[in-house]
Amino acid sequence: MAGNTVFDATDPARAKGDFGTLPEWDLSDLYTAPDSPELTADIARIETQAQAFAAEYQGRLADLTPAQMLEAVEAFEQINILAGRVMSYIGLRYYQNTTDPVRAKQMGDLQARITDLTTPIIFFSLEFNRIPDATYESLFTAADGPARYKPVFDRMRAMRPHQLSDELEQFLHDTSVVGAAAWNRLFDETTAALTFDVDGETLGLEATLNLLTDHDRARREAAAHALAKVFTANVGLFTRIHNTLAKEMAIEDKWRKMPTPQYGRHLSNHVEPEVVEALRNAVTAAYPRLSHRYYALKAKWLGLDKLQVWDRNAPLPTDAPRVIDWPEARSTVLDAYAGFSPELAELAEPFFDRGWIDAGVKPGKAPGAFAHPTVSTAHPYILLNYLGKPRDVMTLAHELGHGVHQRLAARQGELLSSTPLTLAETASVFGEMLTFRALLAKTTDPAQKKALLAGKVEDMINTVVRQIAFYDFECRLHAARAEGELTPDDINALWMAVQHESLGPVFEYMPGYETFWTYVPHFVHSPFYVYAYAFGDGLVNALYAAYEDGLPDFQDKYFDLLKAGGSKHHRELLAPFGLDASDPAFWDKGLSMIESLIDQLEALEA
Repeated sequence: MAGNTVFDATDPARAKGDFGTLPEWDLSDLYTAPDSPELTADIARIETQAQAFAAEYQGRLADLTPAQMLEAVEAFEQINILAGRVMSYIGLRYYQNTTDPVRAKQMGDLQARITDLTTPIIFFSLEFNRIPDATYESLFTAADGPARYKPVFDRMRAMRPHQLSDELEQFLHDTSVVGAAAWNRLFDETTAALTFDVDGETLGLEATLNLLTDHDRARREAAAHALAKVFTANVGLFTRIHNTLAKEMAIEDKWRKMPTPQYGRHLSNHVEPEVVEALRNAVTAAYPRLSHRYYALKAKWLGLDKLQVWDRNAPLPTDAPRVIDWPEARSTVLDAYAGFSPELAELAEPFFDRGWIDAGVKPGKAPGAFAHPTVSTAHPYILLNYLGKPRDVMTLAHELGHGVHQRLAARQGELLSSTPLTLAETASVFGEMLTFRALLAKTTDPAQKKALLAGKVEDMINTVVRQIAFYDFECRLHAARAEGELTPDDINALWMAVQHESLGPVFEYMPGYETFWTYVPHFVHSPFYVYAYAFGDGLVNALYAAYEDGLPDFQDKYFDLLKAGGSKHHRELLAPFGLDASDPAFWDKGLSMIESLIDQLEALEA
């Protein structure tokens, strides 16, 4: 449209004047360029090593001595490191600009290439799971065997009842690039290319969503209507993506004899279904005393009888708008980390100084934020879309927590460093809590204190209530898809049902809000991932309570938990803190911390 202005985060007024100089990734620690000789050589090494591995071990695993099995596991790990390094590099370049056709082609070509090159090693997990139990136990109890890797292979053997024939497993591996991975790319490229007209200004998705936290209510409303208009225009495509992915999962689950669509996620998370159900039930039962209660308070603060969707994340009227520049964001988080442990701050500092963070909002850049662990022989990279809001500082604290966790867990090696999703949110949410508590402790102004408390409660509601509502939405969507193809109206109705339940009676919903499920990437990339956020928040609340209660040697125990990566079950990791996630009362303890913060807000009203 004539006269529109396009948001450009590279403009000096945005990239420097408001926020300071924002860091960008230096990916040279992985490879210097997409056509570098090192990258070409590593791709060739993957092919050579995968073929050699298959020639050496296929059909022989059950006959290996413990020492030989250790050699096999270490060789398998090295192939994983090479493939992970290549795909991390190409993937990170792609996320910097998902609308660049050259990067998209490189991503697609290398996904297909690595898939082909690693096909010869598919036999390893399949054949490993056919090893008799007695042989398996002897391999992992021998002093010269792969005993330290046992947690990895215990999780692998949990898939035994759901394992298909070698030929079918290879078929699924080969077709993955034209299955879920292709639909994931379509989703990413579509959302990255969306533009929204907000009062004559053309914005990308991230910048438009950011306006929902603007102090100007008219601006928030305009952004919400712009989002609804574009999501509604594209709802057919997003419905096709979700229908296809849900059906693909259902077909594979049927062949694998998975009892529920969620079961595979629980297996990969190494968490019992009843633990997740206890979490879900505790949170949904708490909706009235958490989100319903808080949003009723918020309506009162805003002077409204009813809240609209664009008021959900609105700042308080007494919260003076300000832009937090990058140096202040950095010092805020690092100081909070150092207040808990100097070592924690030391582990976080290189992210700022060595090009491990990409912070600016740029055309085509993936929305949201993440910490990518890459491989255990390198280091993580953090992606942000920093716009100078207080919530952006909390996002920085969150992703740095992930980054520190990934650095510590990397010492376990490639196979053992990967943390189950249920524990992967521990350090990130703990990092947020440290930052919040540090800010609260030095705040004396009552209005600022109220704004801080309200912001934290909203973050916790978004992490716990909203994510469990998301989980319920996914469960309902997959159950409905099992009965047949879903129309946009079908999915919209499921979305609205969970919104009414979780947000409460104080909300009204504008036309178009029913399509806001379309932009949530977790539903596409990681089905049923979202409960991990609520798991992590409840776990951190319980951990932080133990920290405040003066549990002896808490810092040492906390670092041991992070260093463990995926080498221990959550029950074993939480035992030193006197916690047990299988106890329903455990979740009530975490939820009570959110209630206590709402109590403090109500007390400030008196």
